[in-house]
Amino acid sequence: MKKRFAIILSLLAWLAGCAVNPVTGEREFILVSGDQEVAMGTQNYAPMLQSQGGAYDVDPALTRYVQTVGNKLAVVSDAPLPYEFTVLNNSVPNAWALPGGKIAINRGLLTEINSEAELAAVLGHEIVHAAARHTAKQMSRGMLMQGLVVGTAIAASDSDYGNLAVGGASIGAQLIMQTYGRSAELESDRYGMRYMSKAGYDPQGAVQLQKTFVRLSEGRNQDWLSGLFASHPPSQDRVNANIQTAAELPPGGILGEDSFRVAMQQTRDVKPAYDAYDEGRKALSQKKIDEALTLVDKALDLYPAEAHFHALRGDVRLVNDQYDMAVTNYNRAISRRGNFFYYHLQRGIANKQLGQTDLAITDLERSVELLPTAPAHYTLGTIKAERGDVNGAIEHYRVVAKSGGEYGKAATDKLVVLELPSQPGNYVQHRCDAGANGRLVVSVKNNSSVAVRDVQVVVDYRDNLGQLQQLRRNVGGRLEPGEVASADTGLGPYTGPDCPVRVIAARVAD
Repeated sequence: MKKRFAIILSLLAWLAGCAVNPVTGEREFILVSGDQEVAMGTQNYAPMLQSQGGAYDVDPALTRYVQTVGNKLAVVSDAPLPYEFTVLNNSVPNAWALPGGKIAINRGLLTEINSEAELAAVLGHEIVHAAARHTAKQMSRGMLMQGLVVGTAIAASDSDYGNLAVGGASIGAQLIMQTYGRSAELESDRYGMRYMSKAGYDPQGAVQLQKTFVRLSEGRNQDWLSGLFASHPPSQDRVNANIQTAAELPPGGILGEDSFRVAMQQTRDVKPAYDAYDEGRKALSQKKIDEALTLVDKALDLYPAEAHFHALRGDVRLVNDQYDMAVTNYNRAISRRGNFFYYHLQRGIANKQLGQTDLAITDLERSVELLPTAPAHYTLGTIKAERGDVNGAIEHYRVVAKSGGEYGKAATDKLVVLELPSQPGNYVQHRCDAGANGRLVVSVKNNSSVAVRDVQVVVDYRDNLGQLQQLRRNVGGRLEPGEVASADTGLGPYTGPDCPVRVIAARVAD
């Protein structure tokens, strides 16, 4: 009976979720609707751009060029989605597509390819991922597995920025970091090449692109392994498949080496500045402060227009506790690019260190508007707590506590301090048992992340006359996280199963 129920549930889910793949024409299991995909992509696009370095806006002509190529391919795609194309200010070679047709390509990938046809191959591949609903299919498989588990029971998260995101802003990263299966990758290669051919591009560009990917992956460049290859693993099989697909398509078409070279001229000219910046950020992460300062100064000498470089100089000053100088650097970054969350976040942190809490709040709240992050919410929580706004502090700390990591642990500890006096039962668990003499024994367990003491419980009971009475008991002394203590109430006999006990007091141990 249980097995039959699970089978029926699976069949109903399959029938309800059958949809026609607009690219292949095949019927497939997809529980996510097209409207849901578009909404998902729209909701996550702006946070994803923020978390991946922001738009590469210092070379708007390059973005327009990429959009022109992308739009040529979108016109011949099999799904009329609201496609968007942008270039990200990120040196990691990568490209990705959100459900619904929101597509991005990193500056770092553009510097590794050599023709407009290769660019068309990248964008065509990503368009197919969106048009063929590959992410939706993966999500549907996950939903089916969850449904089967529930049915059985009834019957029986530059990436340097992205790791700061909290709450709903971290969902987009899960969408683009999905590893597509071999069949999905081959499908995107094959139909992406068909789109290239229909748009007038030479499909040999896709062959050359995959050859380049294989060569670079064999070199095991860490940036490539952490970028494009993490979700789009290259292989000689893909090269061979592309060669076969190209042979099936009309020969010739636009290769566009000259047009690509012209479009990339400015970005290639300033690449040494970004290389120095990347090395400087790496040095700072390794606490090589002097080396980081030398490298960022080199980047600024080569290209002072880039806001990221000024922000890195601010980060160096912030680490050295030179808060006034850090604010000056962040001001310069914001004057060049005022809509990037990180500059406001860092300036807010620096202003707090200077005691300029009103300015800090303004910066941090603007940062959260652009991308909710753990450091911003944590710092806002700290300011609220220092000002005596306990509820405001709790609101921010709760957001951070769900994110994990160092900030998550610190926020969890802060929540205990703020909430334990008024809500001790949220952090101290209790239970009732019969002791050896049959009397009621109350046990408490410290479920918080910090040591507590002075745990007090109240027992509601009726005396011999049937009158409701209360008994208060202190249980244990200092309790470390996870530690248990017990106290004999003297009441009895206790036969359970009700546990007429409430934890009414506890405080954080000194």
